[in-house]
Amino acid sequence: MLHTDRELDELLESTSPDLVVVDAPLSLPRGRTSLEQRNGIHFRECDRELRRLGIRFFPLTLGPMRTLTRRGIRLAGRWRKRGLTVVEGYPGGSQDLLGLPRKGAGVTRLQRALRRKGLGGELARRVLTHDELDAVTIAWVGGSYLEGRGQLIGDPAEGLILLPLSAQHSAKKR
Repeated sequence: MLHTDRELDELLESTSPDLVVVDAPLSLPRGRTSLEQRNGIHFRECDRELRRLGIRFFPLTLGPMRTLTRRGIRLAGRWRKRGLTVVEGYPGGSQDLLGLPRKGAGVTRLQRALRRKGLGGELARRVLTHDELDAVTIAWVGGSYLEGRGQLIGDPAEGLILLPLSAQHSAKKR
């Protein structure tokens, strides 16, 4: 578990990943210049696509999501300047598309479901926290995307979210 920006920076420096998937909004909706601005614009095109897919989410302008969004945008900008490929991920949406229970249904159920999908490592050794299970989910989706089994939804000029390809739902692959 990493908590500080410095810990995250050091991990990325030491591993040089092909793709960084961040569990936080990484962009603002078109027509909104800041999170403090109160103009009634709350959704990006990728958020509207999540809605069309029937995937529940919290708007990035909602209370605690503002802090997460602010940090995500700042870190993603910094990492992109260092040449890293950074995309926004959404574990809950990925879990929905993959037919997995969300962490709200119980971390034990989610961990068992990820193991049944063939994932191992720490999943096989110990009980993971809900944050770790979300990280495993989006890391797996990121790896699948690099193998051609993922999709970026939304408008590239506004912001994209990485999701797995799914037989249940189909979104335009970018």
